[in-house]
Amino acid sequence: MKKIILTAAIFLGCLAIKPASAQISLSINIGSQPEWGPTGYDRADYYYMPDIDSYYDVNAHQYVYFNNNGWIHSAALPPRYANYDVYHGYKVVVNDRTPWVRNNVYRAKYANFKGRRDQTVIRDSREVKYKNHWNDRSATRKAGGRDNHRDDKHDDKGHDRRN
Repeated sequence: MKKIILTAAIFLGCLAIKPASAQISLSINIGSQPEWGPTGYDRADYYYMPDIDSYYDVNAHQYVYFNNNGWIHSAALPPRYANYDVYHGYKVVVNDRTPWVRNNVYRAKYANFKGRRDQTVIRDSREVKYKNHWNDRSATRKAGGRDNHRDDKHDDKGHDRRN
């Protein structure tokens, strides 16, 4: 009788055991990054743009800039940045929840990147990981359609067309 109870207990114990499992979370947002974003990053939460001391929220598709004593989130840059070219201005990838809270740190750290124009953007890259960016664009153009990676409210420099 003891053997039966012991065998049953072992059997039930084996059923209750859950094998160990490891979970790996890998966040990739290549497809969310704008075509004017810098190459070489599988994930980017924000781009810091030292030339204009502003940020671009990759996932929300919004610019974050300082105006009237506060940080503004907007689909377009303000008129004072009308001459800023997002394709040629240097962008630093920042994976921080709210980088503007520590803006003085980022401004000091990346001050020497102001004026640099030597960064390859996704639009101009032929790396395989950006294949969907340039395949989608060329397929759309061949079909005579609009560019899927451009917000219709903004021109090629990211400026608001609605004004």
